[in-house]
Amino acid sequence: MTGSTPHTLSTNRPPSMDVHSFEVAHVEGDAYTVDIRGHRLQVDQPIEAGGTDTAPTPTELFAASLATCVAFYAGRFLHRHGLSQTGLRVRTEFTMATDRPARVASLRVVVIPPPELPEQRRTALLAVASHCTVHNTLHQPPEIEIELEP
Repeated sequence: MTGSTPHTLSTNRPPSMDVHSFEVAHVEGDAYTVDIRGHRLQVDQPIEAGGTDTAPTPTELFAASLATCVAFYAGRFLHRHGLSQTGLRVRTEFTMATDRPARVASLRVVVIPPPELPEQRRTALLAVASHCTVHNTLHQPPEIEIELEP
C-alpha cells in the first residue's frame, strides 16, 4: 500500500500499473471507515440487520458507485458540449439475489437529463453515460484476490 501504511500488498502486477490503495478499519459493531485520499467514508448495517444504521451499507455504496459514475460521465458529456448540467439526476434501484451466494441480482440506473437537453443529444448522452468506468468494470470484472496478511 502507499502512504504511511507499513504493510504492502503482495501482487503480481507490473510496476507500471496505476495502483490505488486504501484501508478499511473497524469502528464498532458493524461500522467501518475507509480513508481514501484524505476523504473518510463510513459503512454500517441497518438496525434490522444488527447494525446501528449510522451509514449506508457496503452494497448501497456499490450501487451508488455505479450511479455516481454514470452521473459523472453524463455531466462531463453535457459540459463538453456546452450544455447545462442543472437538473441532471440519476435514479438507481437494485435487487438482491434470493439464492446463494449473497449478491446484487440486478441494478437499474435511470439518467434524468436536464430539461434543456436537446432531443438530438439524448442518444449520445446515454451512450457516454453507459460506458462509465464502473459500468465497464462490471461488464469486464477484474481479477480479485482476497488474502490474509501473514
